[in-house]
Amino acid sequence: MADQTLFEKILSGEIPGNFICRGEGWGAILDVFPRSEGHTLVVLDNPSQRLADLSESELAKLFVGVKRTQQILTPYFETQDFTVTIHDGPLAGQEIPHVHVHVIPRTYGDGGGALPLMFPLANPQNPPDYASLSNLCEKIREASS
Repeated sequence: MADQTLFEKILSGEIPGNFICRGEGWGAILDVFPRSEGHTLVVLDNPSQRLADLSESELAKLFVGVKRTQQILTPYFETQDFTVTIHDGPLAGQEIPHVHVHVIPRTYGDGGGALPLMFPLANPQNPPDYASLSNLCEKIREASS
């Protein structure tokens, strides 16, 4: 049997966690290294590392958890705006090999940003090169068929 992930230990109570809510097959815990106040992780009971390994039912449970977490955070932070992020695998920045969703309340002046801050060296063409995008789309579709 493989070692339990950190999240499995938190979900089982072996390691304490600050749960803001729980549901069928998931839990929402405050991140111990928050990017901003209220940064919450929605974690499935299933310890799979990647979204592709989850069933449709598990994916549904995960996003029910995300929605419920936002509903819990909204009144306290007086916002309906959230950054919702998934790092799907280690090359995507996943540090714990267990699917989880970051739900971060966004408020005016919180210091957070948009997607370009995650890729500061990217320099996308403006205006977009629609012909190249169409070509890439076709290649992606061919590769998956």
